[in-house]
This record gives sequence, C-alpha cells and structure tokens, in this order.
Amino acid sequence: MGEQPIFSTRAHVFQIDPNTKKNWVPTSKHAVTVSYFYDSTRNVYRIISLDGTKAIINSTITPNMTFTKTSHKFGQWADSRANTVYGLGFSSEAHLSKFAEKFVEFKEAARLAKEKSQEKMELTSSPSQTRITAKESATDLQSPVTPESINGTDERATPDAVFNAESRPEPNAVPFPHSSTSITKHWEAELAALKGNNAKLTAALLESTANVKQWKQQLAAYQDEAERLHKRVTELECVSAQTSIIKTQKTELNQTIEELEAELKAKEQELEKLKEEVENANQLQEQKDSLAQKLQEKELRNTELETQLSDLEQRLENSQLEGESFRKSLRSLLDLLDGKIFELTELRDALAKLIESGSS
Repeated sequence: MGEQPIFSTRAHVFQIDPNTKKNWVPTSKHAVTVSYFYDSTRNVYRIISLDGTKAIINSTITPNMTFTKTSHKFGQWADSRANTVYGLGFSSEAHLSKFAEKFVEFKEAARLAKEKSQEKMELTSSPSQTRITAKESATDLQSPVTPESINGTDERATPDAVFNAESRPEPNAVPFPHSSTSITKHWEAELAALKGNNAKLTAALLESTANVKQWKQQLAAYQDEAERLHKRVTELECVSAQTSIIKTQKTELNQTIEELEAELKAKEQELEKLKEEVENANQLQEQKDSLAQKLQEKELRNTELETQLSDLEQRLENSQLEGESFRKSLRSLLDLLDGKIFELTELRDALAKLIESGSS
C-alpha cells in the first residue's frame, strides 16, 4: 500500500534558528496540516507537513526521539538527521495532548519495528559470519606449511638431523641395516608433499584474494546503486507523501467548503427570517404609530369631552343652585300663599257669618 497518512491535525510550524539555536523561526504563515505517515514496506513512521507545495516538515520518527510540551499549546522535538528542532503551536491543549500521545505511540511502534529488523539482520548475517570464518582460515593458510609447523616446533628439522636423531642407538636397541636411508627418503617425500600442498593453498589463497577484490568492487558498485535507488525512492516517497497530503488537504477543503456552504444556507435562512421579522416589525411599528395617533386623537377627544363634562357639571351645579333657590322662593311663595289662603278662608268664614247674621 506504500506510505499512507494515519493521523492529521492543524498547527503553526516553527524551526529553531540555526544561528542562535534559541529563537523560533515560523515556517508557515498560518496553521497547516501536520500528518503522521506510515510506510508499511519499510516499517517507518514520519511526520510530514506541507505549506502549499513546499515540505516544511519531513521528520522520520526514531526510538530515541522525545516530544516535549513546553506550554499548554506548544510542543517540540529534535531531529538529528535534519539537524534541527521542530516546534508546533496548537489551537488548544487537547490537540497538543492528542499529538503527543500519537508521537509516543508511533515512537514505540518504530522501536519494535527496529528490533524486529535487527533480529532479521542477525539471522541474515549468520551465513556471512560463516564465510568470514572461512576467509580467516584461508588467510591462516597463506603462511608456508612446513614440517616444523606440523610437528609443533620452531626448530628447522633437516634430513641429517633427523637421521642423526634416529640413528642414535639406544642402550638396548638393535640396529637395523639401511634404516637411516629409508627414513631420509620418507621425510623427503613428506616434505615434497607438504611443499606441493603449500603451493596449492597459496594459489587458492591468491585466487580467493582476487575474488575478494572483485567482490569488494561489485559490493561498492551495488552500494552506489543502492544509494542512488534509495535517493530515488526517497524522492518518490516525498512526491507520494505530498500527493497523499494534497489529497488529504483537498478532502479537508471539500469538507470545509461543504460545511461553509451549509453554514451559508443556514445564514441565508436566518437572514430571511430576520427580513420577515423586520417586515413584521415595520408593520407592527406602523400599527403602533397608527394606534398612537388614534390614541392621541382619543386623548384629545377625551380632553374635549372632559372639558365639556366639566362645563356641563358646572352648568348642572349652577342649575342645581338655581333650582334650590327656585325651590326656596317657591316654598316662600307657597308659605305666603298659604297665609293668604288662610286669611281668605277666615275672611270667607267671617263673611259667611256676617251673611248668616244679616239673614237672621
């Protein structure tokens, strides 16, 4: 599957100033996507971040790396291969904690992958050790083989010395005729055989040395080719990583665009509602103004009616006073009329009496 992103977040990227080794230099103008990548082919974890098409972080995670939180929203780690220190500024402490947890997790995974790789290299190097041992044995055979080395002594044994040693009679030994001559011939044959073996071994060693030089040249050529292929693979990995990051950023941008479109639709709906509310508010304001005008007119009418009522009350009061005065005058007139009627009655009675007395 190659190298794939396994975790992404957004942060502001910084690098330590290479001159002062103290100040932070921002490498991005705004928050960018920072991703963990995993290469299943090589069991490698990397931190990659792009600012447009420029790779501002390309750090391979190793077991000896450490991510340090220097504040609630800032963390850093040192990359010895890139000879720099990276710093990340997050928007919240939760994002920083999540990134730090992933760093520890992937660092442990990188350590386990390295241990497995070392075990495989040890198993692979076992036949190589066997071949090295064989080469060492061949090197030992480069020294000339002599009878002294076989007998384990440094003294030079010549046929005469051997003859003298062998021909020295023991106290009870019985000398055999022609024994010294046969022994000398035997040792000469052994020496000739050993010289022949030494010559063969020397020729084999020279051939092995020539083969080793040829193998070293082939190995150097293979190493150069491997280095070139490794650089090419690294370039292709960077391109692949950039492509994956661009795809990830494109997906994130599409999601962001969809979210913004949804928010825009929601805002448009809210704006329509606000327009309706404003129209309703205008209508209510017009109604309020109309009612206020009518209320003002009613208040003026009420004031006029109150004025008229006051006039009527005043007139009524005057009328009541006039009526009371009229009743008093009428009562006085009635009293006077009663007195006059009583006087007339008395006068009538007196006249009647006079008439009766005159008739009698």
